[in-house]
Amino acid sequence: MRIHFQPLSFLSTTAFVLCSIFFSMVVHAQEYPNKPITMVMPYAPAGPGDAITRLFAGSMQKILGQQILVDNTSGASGSIGTAKVAKSKPDGYTLLMIHVSHATNMAMYKNLSYHPVDDFEPIGLATNGPMLIVARNDFPPKDLNEFVSYVKANQNNISIANAGLGSASHLCDLLMMKVLGVKLTEIPYKGTGPAMIDLMGGQVDLMCDQTSGTVPPIKAGKIKAYAAANKNRLPSLPNTPSITEAGIKGLDINISFGLYAPKGTPPAVLEKLTTALQQSVADPEVKKRLDGMGISAVSIDQATPAALRAHLKNEIDTLNDLLIKAGVQPN
Repeated sequence: MRIHFQPLSFLSTTAFVLCSIFFSMVVHAQEYPNKPITMVMPYAPAGPGDAITRLFAGSMQKILGQQILVDNTSGASGSIGTAKVAKSKPDGYTLLMIHVSHATNMAMYKNLSYHPVDDFEPIGLATNGPMLIVARNDFPPKDLNEFVSYVKANQNNISIANAGLGSASHLCDLLMMKVLGVKLTEIPYKGTGPAMIDLMGGQVDLMCDQTSGTVPPIKAGKIKAYAAANKNRLPSLPNTPSITEAGIKGLDINISFGLYAPKGTPPAVLEKLTTALQQSVADPEVKKRLDGMGISAVSIDQATPAALRAHLKNEIDTLNDLLIKAGVQPN
């Protein structure tokens, strides 16, 4: 007796292929992670972003059961490291921890090799922190009121450092100069670390940067703090006034870090990463470490893809306009 086999139809073949792909994705997600993960921080070591990234990498690796390596690929306002993640395999083993530069690089560069929205999967927000206006230790003004008067009177002879065009410190510089009505000499660096070293050494006069990078040297007596670019004083620096105490409005700026994966990362893998991030922001030890930097972990409902997606859209809509109006020319 002969048995005749009917060839698979096109639809049957397609269904078979789709089922195979789905099964492969499920198996991959169940196994994930089965090797070390790389978390790219697109700025130089020793800066605020580096400290935050290493804190979350350490916390999340305990939750996921795999080592998370921090890769500082800096340069071009964070776009080099960001492009590296965008072009990596979307398997959950290469992640990006980044702040506002993810939005502002759209205004900074005409020909970005990636799109901050279209080429990434948001995992969730991680931290939120205000900025501090700081100076070299021998900068003349004694307090915030003297600082405002002195800067206005001596603007042509004052330098202000930042971590690079489009960075958080650059945005704070622009806002401060706009609000005070002054034009200072801007000195861009390749990251906050090098800028802070020169500020402590007295090579530059001022800096407006994240609390995570400024609170430790303030407490160590290496630089002086004039104000928090915030509506309220910081719990970590109760003797440092907020900028609003000097009657200055429009200089309330907060910087948030968020975690991303390349576009196309399997949903089940993203879910595991979001869960690990949420457990990290709720971890008392992580909160304690962040408090010491003068910043805070976000709430669990902010450590979600939806919250990070909305946050990024808002930054693109508002901060890019600031850079354009300030005359920052894209490269």
